[in-house]
Amino acid sequence: MREEKPFNCVMLVGPTAVGKTALGVRIARAFNWEIISADSRQVYKGLDIGSGKDISEYTISETDKDGKSVQIKIPYHMIDIATLAGEFNVFDFQQEFYRLFRMLSEKNSVPFVVGGTGMYVDSVLRSYDFVPVPENKELREELDKKSLEELDSILIGLKPDLHNKSDLLLRDRVVRAIEIAMFMKSPECEKMRAKLEPRPDINALVIGTTLERDQMHKNIEKRLKERLKEGMIEEVKNLHESGCSWERLEKLGLEYRFVSEYLEGKMDYDTMQERLYHAICQFAKRQETWFRSMEKKGVKINWLPRENDREAKYEACLSLLKNSGF
Repeated sequence: MREEKPFNCVMLVGPTAVGKTALGVRIARAFNWEIISADSRQVYKGLDIGSGKDISEYTISETDKDGKSVQIKIPYHMIDIATLAGEFNVFDFQQEFYRLFRMLSEKNSVPFVVGGTGMYVDSVLRSYDFVPVPENKELREELDKKSLEELDSILIGLKPDLHNKSDLLLRDRVVRAIEIAMFMKSPECEKMRAKLEPRPDINALVIGTTLERDQMHKNIEKRLKERLKEGMIEEVKNLHESGCSWERLEKLGLEYRFVSEYLEGKMDYDTMQERLYHAICQFAKRQETWFRSMEKKGVKINWLPRENDREAKYEACLSLLKNSGF
């Protein structure tokens, strides 16, 4: 049934290794859309093989009316827009998305988001209340005297409903989270909020794609072996030699964490590969859990068939889009 209010945005979401990019590129070509990537690591320059950037997938080979083969490049955004010297976070994604949403809407092009970073997508769908929080040097000096356990206690006191417990394991993230939580309760926060541009009115059609667990795990294993052959270890080594610390690389998680630990001599190659495979499988499960939690909070996700047939999935996606007014 068509929504009373027409959709003005489309989002294709799902866990890792289920073919989101390939499907998204085909859909973008069919509707002449530009893709907005929602991947928390593909925003960084230099994270290519490990993040699965697969830029080549954004080019499609077609035959023109004269029978000649032509290459069609699908425009994309939010890839290679930040450096590892800084940290691109969910607030940055939200603000950049709003800018792209306005720009594409002015061109009468439907903003089309493709990605698996649930918090990025959710920040737009449920309008997370963010403001740019400046660094508080005095507060940081005070917090620097406290242990990680004390910092965790302070943060939980400020945010008793804290969802991302992994932040409690990293001192700099706990300090930043405290800094943000305290700023949000201050009078300066309201002044800062008043300076922000009004948020665009977004009504998104959210499409979900995934696979049965066994097939997903097979895809993860196959893709991991391919990335190792393509030079993922050399990529991480080069990043470190170009000045990126092991600590920074490990914080990126998954491929960058485990390969860094292998290069540091903390584990052998076979152990690295086995542990990384299981970590990616666990990550995919967490992604699916995140999307289910979004649904419980009122986000409607239209799930495509779980089958591995890419053509059938593409046809199902096309049908859904056309029935939704596109």
